[in-house]
Amino acid sequence: MKTFVGIDLGSTTTKAVLLDEDHKVIGHGITNSRSNYATAARVASQEARVDGQFTLFRRALTAAHGLIDLDTFLGTLERAFRLEQFLEQLDDLEQTCIGQIQGERFAKVASGVKDSLGEVFRRLRTEAPELYAPGAKRKSDFFRDIAGSRYHAHAEEVARDANLPYDLLLNVYDKSIIEVENRPPAGELSDKFRRALGRVLKTDDSVKSAAADIQKMIEDALAVDLEETYLVGTGYGRVTLPFSKEHIRSEILCHGLGAHLMYPQTRTVLDIGGQDTKGIQIDEHGIVANFQMNDRCAAGCGRYLGYIADEMNMGLHELGPMAMKSDKPARINSTCTVFAGAELRDRLSLGEKREDILAGLHRAIILRAISIISRSGGVTNEFTFTGGVAKNEAAVRELRKVIKENYGDVVININPDSIYTGALGAAEFARRAHSGQADGSEA
Repeated sequence: MKTFVGIDLGSTTTKAVLLDEDHKVIGHGITNSRSNYATAARVASQEARVDGQFTLFRRALTAAHGLIDLDTFLGTLERAFRLEQFLEQLDDLEQTCIGQIQGERFAKVASGVKDSLGEVFRRLRTEAPELYAPGAKRKSDFFRDIAGSRYHAHAEEVARDANLPYDLLLNVYDKSIIEVENRPPAGELSDKFRRALGRVLKTDDSVKSAAADIQKMIEDALAVDLEETYLVGTGYGRVTLPFSKEHIRSEILCHGLGAHLMYPQTRTVLDIGGQDTKGIQIDEHGIVANFQMNDRCAAGCGRYLGYIADEMNMGLHELGPMAMKSDKPARINSTCTVFAGAELRDRLSLGEKREDILAGLHRAIILRAISIISRSGGVTNEFTFTGGVAKNEAAVRELRKVIKENYGDVVININPDSIYTGALGAAEFARRAHSGQADGSEA
């Protein structure tokens, strides 16, 4: 099967979309961006292939309808696959940690550190199935985040019992995780799928009667080659990739085309990413007619929200829900990242509620974004909001208010997969390049 890959290398996350010859998305992939953009691109692309493989599984297993609950089975299979992936990377991390204790610094304690590492990783493996059990709550799906939080928790207790400095085990981890993170998971995907399937068929009584049929259908799906026919890269880190010029498109073009593919009637696009904000006007073909971006200041972008979360000792995902509790947003004078910490502390010391401050900050971010949109030509029907910030419910609430106040009733589109808009546009550019279609890239 011919597939076309679009990769959007953002400043915080790297996204990939796998498109087939019929314009259908068969896979999405995402990973946290690193200093090594080439690795981030490979990992995101591999994740899109994994998702694409599950799309093929779903198509193949449709014939088993009635024998199994398809959604439940595929959910179980994906958790088993993610567990296999996690354990594989855990092995890599352990071996890398052990490799860090060979130098002179560890000469006197190398044996004790190695034993302690062995105990930490034994505990991590023991609890790993619980992390991928039905209903398990994880703040992140990225290996570094999951392994890091659990490693720190176990390392402190193990170090204390072994009478070793806790900082010693942390230092080993910090050096090792960078190496592990900057290489994609090894091993054949098909082998991991087979191991995951074996685990499910062995433990899930609800599918044992259909095990032979399921096994054959999965094998048939695995036999389909997801050929990477053409690839196009875009985003913040695109210029760092070893792509030739014809394999690179600007973020503006890709977000405009991606929004058009999601919502063909779209004429105005707002993208708030980690590093910048883009206001884009497109025509009926998804070709960019005009655009504006913020300047080099990161105020009002995802990075700014991340800074606010750190200042308030909260997770980034907690900001929106907290702001939604407010019915009296504070009036924020500036969204300058440099002064944000001081202003936050001042307001908190004066007794203002956290939810009111956060609601005010979200409104200030949206007002800044709308000013960028106005410079590009204003809001026209339909309007599409994309980027990671589009998943923030407080930002969406303020956006709807501000647009209604300034432009009246406008159709506002927010796709659950909006974070993939740029990658989707890049994948379509890849499909068009392969087929020889004009793509509007001269805009």
